Amino acid sequence: MVTVTTPALSAPPVGPPVSEQQSGGASPEDRAASATAVERLRNPMPTDRITAWVSAIVIALIAFGLRVWNLGYPNTLVFDETYYAKDAYTLGKFGYERAWPDDANAMVTAGDVDVFKPDAAFIVHPQLGKWLIAGGEKLFGMNSFGWRFSACVFGALLVLVTIRMVRRLSRSTLIGAVAGVLLTFDGLSFVMSRIALLDIFQAVFVVLAISLLLVDRDWFRARLARDLELKGLTELPGRYGPLLLWRPWRLAAWAAFGLACGTKWSTIYVMAAFGLLSVIWDLGARRMAGAGRSSGLSFFVDGIPAALSMAVISGVVYVSTWASWLFTSGGWDRDWGVNNPDARTTRLLGAPLASLWKYHQDIYGFHRGDFITNATHSYDAHPIGWLVLARPIGIDAVNDIAPGTDGCVGPDNCLRVISGIGTPVLWWVAVVCLVLAAFLWIGTRDWRFGVPIVGLACTWLPWFQFTDRPQFFFYAILIIPFSVTAVALCIGKLLGPPGTRRRLPTILAAIFVLLVMANFAYLYPVFTDELLPYPQWLARMWFKTWI
Repeated sequence: MVTVTTPALSAPPVGPPVSEQQSGGASPEDRAASATAVERLRNPMPTDRITAWVSAIVIALIAFGLRVWNLGYPNTLVFDETYYAKDAYTLGKFGYERAWPDDANAMVTAGDVDVFKPDAAFIVHPQLGKWLIAGGEKLFGMNSFGWRFSACVFGALLVLVTIRMVRRLSRSTLIGAVAGVLLTFDGLSFVMSRIALLDIFQAVFVVLAISLLLVDRDWFRARLARDLELKGLTELPGRYGPLLLWRPWRLAAWAAFGLACGTKWSTIYVMAAFGLLSVIWDLGARRMAGAGRSSGLSFFVDGIPAALSMAVISGVVYVSTWASWLFTSGGWDRDWGVNNPDARTTRLLGAPLASLWKYHQDIYGFHRGDFITNATHSYDAHPIGWLVLARPIGIDAVNDIAPGTDGCVGPDNCLRVISGIGTPVLWWVAVVCLVLAAFLWIGTRDWRFGVPIVGLACTWLPWFQFTDRPQFFFYAILIIPFSVTAVALCIGKLLGPPGTRRRLPTILAAIFVLLVMANFAYLYPVFTDELLPYPQWLARMWFKTWI
C-alpha cells in the first residue's frame, strides 16, 4: 500500500531491480561490502511486485475473514465499547459527542438507540477513531456488528501494512508474508479487531507512517546516488552533498502520524522516536555517500526541516480531525472562547481554536488528575509484564452458566469469556527475537533491526511513567507489529538468501508458524465468547494471573 508511486511522488531511478533471490535474509552490510557508494546507496526492491501485492492482500483477506466471522456476538456493549460506540453514534449525528443516560446500554442493545441526552459529553480522546466507528454504524446500524465493523476492517489493514513494512525492510516478499501470517494469528490483535475501541485504528496509522518513512529512506538514498552520477562522482569528497527539502514520502508520513494522534495522543512518543531515527538514517546515507565528518551536519540541515515539517503537517492534520467539533456549536466547552474574549488564547487563535485549546487542557487534566491516579481496576497490568503476557485483559464474561442453560450440557458449569491474550508461542519467541534484534542492530550495525527495537521502546517504555494509574494489556496492540517484525527478520536471517536456503532452519521456521496457528486455535474459544465448560476454560488459563 505504501510503495505504489505516482508521477508526482515517484522516486528517481534506483538502478536495476533485484529479485528476491538476490536479497532475502542477507544484511545490507554483507551485500555492500565491495560495492561503490552509488551501489551501496541503491538497494532496490524485489521485482515480484504483483506476487507481493497479491500475497499481501490474500493474507489480509484471510485475517479479515477470521475477524468478521460472528462479529456481532455478543450483542452487548462490552468493556469500553460503552463509551466509544455511543460517542461515535452521536458524533455521526451531530458532529460532537452527547451524553447518555445511565441505563442506555440495555436500551441500545434492545434496539432503542436514540436515547441520548441533549447535553454534550466530556470525552477524553480525540475524535478520529470514533468517526471511523461511526462509519460502520452508518453502514450497518447502531448494533454490535455496526459498531465493530470498522475495527474489523482496520484489523485486516494492520496485517496488510505490516506485511508491506516488513517486505521493504527485508527486501523479501516471503519474510513480509511470514510477518503477516504471524500477526493474523495473534490473539491480542484478533480481539482488538473485534471490539469498538480506538487502539486498532491508532496501530494502523502508526505502522503506515513508519512504512512511509522507510519509503522516504530509500527515496533519499536514491536521490543521493543520482546526484553523484549526474556529477560524475563515485562518492562525495568530504562535502555534505545536495540539500533535499522536498521529501514527499516523509511529508506523507507526518500526515499519517497526525491521523494517529487524532486517534490517541500516545502517538507523540512514536513520532518523536521515528522522527529522530529518520534523521539518523539521513546522516548514515550522507556518510555512505562519502560526506565524512560533514555528515554530522545532517542533524541540523536535514533535522530542522524534518522537525518543522513534522510539527506543521502533523499539527494541521490533527486539528482537522476536530473539524466537526469546530464547525458545530454544541460540543463540550465549545463556547469557551466566545465567553472569554479577553483570554490570550482567544486573542491569538480566535474563539473556536481557543475553545479547542481549553478543551485539550481539560482532557490532559483528566488524564493526570486524581480521578485517574486514584482509580483501581481488577485487570490493571503493569507494563513490565506485557511482553510475557503476565496479566491479559478481560473484555467480557458470563460466569456460572448452569447445566441445561444456554447450551451447557454439564456436569460442570460453563462460562463465556472474551480475553485479550496474545498468542503465547508468538509473544514468548518474540521476546527472544527482540533481544537478538537489539544485538544485530547495535552489535552488527544491521539498520533493519533498529525498526522493531525503536518501535518497542516508544510504544512500551513511556507507559512506565504512568504506573500510578491503571494500565491495561490491550495498550500493547501497538507493540505486536514490531514484535512480529523482529521475529520475521530473525527468521530471514536464519534462513539466509532464497538461493541458499538452509533446509533445517526452513523446517524449523515452518514448524514455528504452525505452532503459532495451533496455539491460536486452542485459545480461540476465549477470544470469541464461546461456551466452555469450566474445566476446559481453566485448561486455557495457564497462569493464575490470567484468571
